[in-house]
Amino acid sequence: MSESPLPVLATKLFIPSPRPNAVSRPRLIARLREGLRAGHRATLLSAPAGFGKTTVASQWIADTVAGEPGARVAWLSLDASDNDPSRFLTYLVAALHRADPAVAADAHALPLSSIEGTMAALINDVAAAQHPMVLVLDDFHLIEDGTIRDGLVFLIDHLPPNLHLAILSRSDPLLPLARLRARGELTELRAADLRFTPDEAAAFLNEVMHLGLSPAHVAALDTRTEGWIAGLQLAALSMRDSSDVGGFIQGFTGSHRFVIDYLAEEVLHRQPDHVRAFLFDTAILGRLSAPLCDAVTGRSDSGEMLAALERDNLFVVPLDDRREWYRYHHLFADVLTARVLADGPDRVPDLHRRASEWFEQNGLPEDAVAQALAAGDFGRAARVIESTVPGVRKSRQDATLLGWLALLPGDVIRRRPVLGVYRAWSLLVSGDVDAVEPLLADAERALGAPTDDGTPTHDSAAGEELRILPVTIALYRAAVAQARGDVAGTQVQARRALDLTGPDDHFGRGAASGFLGLASWAVGDLGAAVDAFGEVATSLRRSGNLADMLGTTIVMADLLIQQGRLRDAQRACEDALRLAAEQGEPVPQSTADLHVAVSELLRERSDLPAAREQLLIGQALGERASLPENRYRWFAAMSRIDEAEGRLDDALDALGAAERLYRPGFFPEVRPLAAMKARLWVKQGRLGDAQGWADSQGLATTDAPGYLREFDHLTLARLSIARHTSDPQAGSLDATAALLDRLLEAADAGGRAGRVNEILVLQALAHAAAGNTDLALRPLARALAQAEPEGYVRLFLDEGEPMAALLRTAADEGIAPDYARGLSAAFVREDDPGASARPLAETLSERELHVLRLLATELSGPEIARELYVSVNTLRTHTRHIFGKLEVTNRADAIRRAEKLGLV
Repeated sequence: MSESPLPVLATKLFIPSPRPNAVSRPRLIARLREGLRAGHRATLLSAPAGFGKTTVASQWIADTVAGEPGARVAWLSLDASDNDPSRFLTYLVAALHRADPAVAADAHALPLSSIEGTMAALINDVAAAQHPMVLVLDDFHLIEDGTIRDGLVFLIDHLPPNLHLAILSRSDPLLPLARLRARGELTELRAADLRFTPDEAAAFLNEVMHLGLSPAHVAALDTRTEGWIAGLQLAALSMRDSSDVGGFIQGFTGSHRFVIDYLAEEVLHRQPDHVRAFLFDTAILGRLSAPLCDAVTGRSDSGEMLAALERDNLFVVPLDDRREWYRYHHLFADVLTARVLADGPDRVPDLHRRASEWFEQNGLPEDAVAQALAAGDFGRAARVIESTVPGVRKSRQDATLLGWLALLPGDVIRRRPVLGVYRAWSLLVSGDVDAVEPLLADAERALGAPTDDGTPTHDSAAGEELRILPVTIALYRAAVAQARGDVAGTQVQARRALDLTGPDDHFGRGAASGFLGLASWAVGDLGAAVDAFGEVATSLRRSGNLADMLGTTIVMADLLIQQGRLRDAQRACEDALRLAAEQGEPVPQSTADLHVAVSELLRERSDLPAAREQLLIGQALGERASLPENRYRWFAAMSRIDEAEGRLDDALDALGAAERLYRPGFFPEVRPLAAMKARLWVKQGRLGDAQGWADSQGLATTDAPGYLREFDHLTLARLSIARHTSDPQAGSLDATAALLDRLLEAADAGGRAGRVNEILVLQALAHAAAGNTDLALRPLARALAQAEPEGYVRLFLDEGEPMAALLRTAADEGIAPDYARGLSAAFVREDDPGASARPLAETLSERELHVLRLLATELSGPEIARELYVSVNTLRTHTRHIFGKLEVTNRADAIRRAEKLGLV
């Protein structure tokens, strides 16, 4: 099977050339030119069919935009099939790239599954280009998909100064026009503006159509048509052979619809039989070329016929500058189609079938499918769809595939197991989990043993998709089990997929190992999950799938953090970033997510400037460098930085943004956003709000431990400690202490040292709140012993003064004295940045020690910055802090002082 993505039709990107005999409309061009020069962000031409929107826009482009120094124009003619977001984005990217090859130069790396991500990348590219650009979207009224409209709203809200958006539509689009209008940023032309004036009507009727009408007749016809250009054209064609022009004009009345019917009848009736036959046979085609028309009509002179139709102004519109492709005027095509269906409906399916055959033979599968479906030839449609499945999925035009499959009868899909499985997949990703298994079962039965004569019991063609179908079925069953929280079922199906994969099917093996890892993760067996995702990374590396391998690194980092292995997690992320950097452009997907992961690790070490820097780097890379399911994590990480810096309201706002972006996936949600918000409420003293969250979750201190509720239960413990601290008479903390004991036992058993550290800290705080400092030091001592080698800081600093007091006591008692004193000093610096520094070993952060050791090497400043994934300015900030603490003024003295202190 072919695996190439669906082709981009160049005719949709063609900028219509002004017709040489078109009526000049300087008053309209002047208004459009004035809006562009005034810096308006957008232009709207909104009027019913036949008012010359495209003609005026093409004149404006030719007369004004093309005359601007360095101006570029991107034109996209839309049709109904562009309601697939990925298809729309594909054509939008192609149009902008055609206008300026520097825009979307790495188009294959754009996240076409994310409309905002692609829009952001295009906006950045256009802004970088600096020269003026105009993007024209023609026939925008055909776009009904809400996701696409949301993407256009995003584009409008973030239009760079050098990009002007022009929309041509039969109706006002559902876009923020009122906002643009209120700001004076919108140029509008409507039906009242586009209607021909009497002078323009006279020029059209007499100079273009050569009718020689008197001023009175022109005025009468202009009044009857109300300046409607299509009506004037239809009238002109009808009057060419009329002996009674006055009588014709006198009887010319009625609404546009009846005028169309009447005049089309007049026009068609006056055409020779061979022209009428050609028009009817080709009416079913959305666009026309000589070879296609020859194939559909059985003629051999379609090229000459199309040229004659254009020459006679018979409602054909050229789609390219070589006159190879045309289309009928929309109104005229509607009339032709209605006549064909009324007079010869039996011939229509055969016409569609011939068109489908031609499109398939000429490498245009999308049109081939559409024509086959229109013919009702579902067998042909299914065969063509199946041949395009790999390409459609590779180009991420999921909505296109889903739409096609929804139009095929169930018995046709059951005969083609490849289509049945991908129909199941489309339902799975849309959330209809219950509908998946029947389709998988049907596909599995169709793959059964062949008949006695060796004939397959299905219609799917032999090839790679059919060969790996049993693996795919097992993987989708694992996905269904994972979505339902059926850990055992996930494991069974994943192992079955592993058993079915061949030695070279690295992607299949990686996917199966991933589901095994997810199953282990879901029950808190992090050791098994880490092992499984190690296998995933190996398989993906062998398959050459860099983007998915980087995504796996993010999962691995999450697991390592929960195991308390901060250094290993940071090393994994930095190695992955180094690998991504070695690939050069384009930036692989997931790169931005890796910077978010590094930011979270730096935050734990209380290197907040570097943590924020990593988030800014990730943001600058754009959404195309992030997986859609991870985008909420950027805001969650920013919230944690805001929290560490004491800006709790900002932290809550960031969490709100994260909630709006969050989309459930297959990964266990081990740090729910709602619980993170409740923790901020506890810090703000909004204990009633936090209690409301706990009640909504059905949480109680008597609950049995469960891995997926561990974070919630620890949040409940924080709430209980805060309540007791604010009102010690409200009750004891015995139930909370018992809950923490149960959670500690479960986390210890699961090897979740990171979570163990948090539980130990809460146990210490609970005992301290109950007035038992001696008992509090026991869990604190273990927490310090486990946390020190990994460089934990925020684990303690985030707990405020109660923890500071405990640390001072611990240091006095000889419990990890150096570490405890260093943490105490960090509390002092947070509370009073101007306070004098403690001894160096106690005040240098882990990040600063890392920088200091790199300063002792032969690396230059920029090379050190690249090694740390920070800017040179951030490195200078670190260096300045280090020099101040060492009481030196230059790099050489800093190295000598560090050597004396044994720090390097």
